[in-house]
Amino acid sequence: MKNRWTYILPGAVLLAALGLSSVFIVDPRQKALVMQFGQVVQVREQPGFYFKIPFIQEVVRYDGRILGLPTQPLEVTPLDDRRLVVDAFARWRIVDLVKFRQATGPEGVRFAQNRLEQILNAAVRQVLGSVPSDAVLSNDRTNLMGQIRDLARKEANSLGIDVIDVRLTRTDLPDQNLAATYARMKAERQREAAQELALGNQEAQSVRAKADRDALEITSAAKKQADVIRGQADAERNKIYAEAYSKDPAFFAFYRSLQAYRAALKGSDTTIVLSPKGEFWDYFGNEAGVGAGSGAASAAKPAVPGQ
Repeated sequence: MKNRWTYILPGAVLLAALGLSSVFIVDPRQKALVMQFGQVVQVREQPGFYFKIPFIQEVVRYDGRILGLPTQPLEVTPLDDRRLVVDAFARWRIVDLVKFRQATGPEGVRFAQNRLEQILNAAVRQVLGSVPSDAVLSNDRTNLMGQIRDLARKEANSLGIDVIDVRLTRTDLPDQNLAATYARMKAERQREAAQELALGNQEAQSVRAKADRDALEITSAAKKQADVIRGQADAERNKIYAEAYSKDPAFFAFYRSLQAYRAALKGSDTTIVLSPKGEFWDYFGNEAGVGAGSGAASAAKPAVPGQ
């Protein structure tokens, strides 16, 4: 009995090991190939439990998810011969396991990424080399990225992979060109600023000239109107003086003489040297209020205002 169990237990262990080695699990994130002597015998793309021949067949698993591939910076020359540094980011996945295995061999994903980067670089050069640099540097590069994706997808089909999307993550000038570009941009901005300043000064001069002309016209019109009003007032005043003189010439002469005295003797430091018998003092020596001789007659004449 003891000898019997000695053979049964190892046999059971061996059968269990064989059973476990014949079963494999495909994860939902994976795809698998069953290989036999280097040839594909089974393709398992759905998750679950599967069987294989132990020790003869082997399982090779690949990532079934969407993978990303950032490319190294690449210098391209657009249509206007302005060099740019560009790098891209691609999203891809395996769609044909058999073709992928045949194209990449044992290296698998690593080989596919190296080959895909070469394909992307060639597509980037071809597409960006057919357009001017302004189109590459603009914010709207959707059409360019779509063209790169289509070219890369066509070339990558032989690898059994599908290029889902391509994005240009960087489009810059080379370092040696940045300083010259910044200097040119600065000069352009300064030229635009000088032009705007000149236009502003010209407009300011036009506004000032118009304002000066308007001010001169307004001042001239006001001066003209003032002269007219002043002339009318002087005429009215002369008319009043003439009417007053015609009513009482003697009193008018006396009144004008008093005004002359007040104007001449105004102030505390006034000094006048005149002959006491002059016409200016006629009313001081005439008690009747009427000057004698030529002085009274002269004072009786109405004086023109303002003279």
